[in-house]
Amino acid sequence: MPTPTDIRFHQRSRILEVQFDDGNCFELPCEYLRVYSPSAEVRGHGPGQETLQANKEDVTIVDIRPVGNYAISPSFSDGHNTGIFSWEILYHLGMHQKQLWGEYLHKLREAGITRRSA
Repeated sequence: MPTPTDIRFHQRSRILEVQFDDGNCFELPCEYLRVYSPSAEVRGHGPGQETLQANKEDVTIVDIRPVGNYAISPSFSDGHNTGIFSWEILYHLGMHQKQLWGEYLHKLREAGITRRSA
């Protein structure tokens, strides 16, 4: 599993940039990270218990804490701070960003929720 060599948060663009030791570099928007938080609040405690996150267009990261040598725990401006993003999760979110974002937008449409531009 690749590990990060550099993690930078860009406040203006609200992008978390993660460089991995295999050469991959991902630019992960705060909204994307927030709606795909690995927390129980978002994912539930099992399949089918996920909670669709909406109205997160303006969310940003207000703090990032390291969790050992394997993860980070960002605190978001909407008060959410319970997701622990392991290197594996960050890598997965980066590698599958286009697909996952499309799935999220589809779920919003199915729920009748209009996402406004951030």
